[in-house]
Amino acid sequence: MPPSTILASTILERLEATIHARRGGDPATSHVARLQARGPARIAQKLGEEAVETVIAAVQGNRAELTGEAADLLFHLLILLDAHDLPLGDVLAELERREGLSGIAEKASRKI
Repeated sequence: MPPSTILASTILERLEATIHARRGGDPATSHVARLQARGPARIAQKLGEEAVETVIAAVQGNRAELTGEAADLLFHLLILLDAHDLPLGDVLAELERREGLSGIAEKASRKI
């Protein structure tokens, strides 16, 4: 695994642990706790908002803005996964399973 991959994995794992630790925290002092208190539907809505902001930054070609919005998107995705008790490791395992597969072939293999 390249060093950048190891670093990215470590950062995301630390962030995942921090998010999990803030479950049931004080919504007045923690953005994570505030979102968690409002429930999975609000977390999903926030993730959607961040996705739209990421797309807008990409379309505008603003690299700095895209970097920040992509970070927000990953952060809120981790909050949503935590709300559903879905470990990041499960998502990474699914990506690993798909590695080397054609996107077209992978989609065709899904049961509808």
